[in-house]
Amino acid sequence: MIFRTFVKLIQCGRTAGIEERIDYMFAIGKLTEAEYAELLSMLKKGE
Repeated sequence: MIFRTFVKLIQCGRTAGIEERIDYMFAIGKLTEAEYAELLSMLKKGE
């Protein structure tokens, strides 16, 4: 659920402060390593 929400936000261009939120969710175990890596990759492509 959280992963899909982050994907939608990135696709819509709403990325202000999102990297910190992704890091936090990964740190508390809400995202897997694969999901975390994919989200960061999506962010870097969008920049």
